[in-house]
Amino acid sequence: MYQVSVEKHFDAAHFLRGYQGKCEALHGHRFGVVVKVRASQVDDIGMAYDFTELKQRLGDILSRFDHTCLNEVPPFDKINPSSENIAATIYNELQPKLAGAPVAISCVEVWESPQTGVAYSPD
Repeated sequence: MYQVSVEKHFDAAHFLRGYQGKCEALHGHRFGVVVKVRASQVDDIGMAYDFTELKQRLGDILSRFDHTCLNEVPPFDKINPSSENIAATIYNELQPKLAGAPVAISCVEVWESPQTGVAYSPD
């Protein structure tokens, strides 16, 4: 089994509705996002999946979050823009973009800082 990983980031503000603490106030992060996909084999040139293609597909999703207040961007206008919800949203938006590709998403990680992050996979 091969696992291919790419990492990108976006800058955004958010606040957590119903949270008791500092994160209930508007604040910002440089969110780091890591996507890992798995493949059972490589193609005829020895690649499991093209890094460039995976980065582009992830970038298409992240571009709508970059330099926004996440609480104003669907679906976070309805659900809290927690790292957990951000990771699940990215996973759910990326999955159809990989339909027909010889890979499956292993997990999506969202990092609010170098020390704090979450990984999501539906398994």
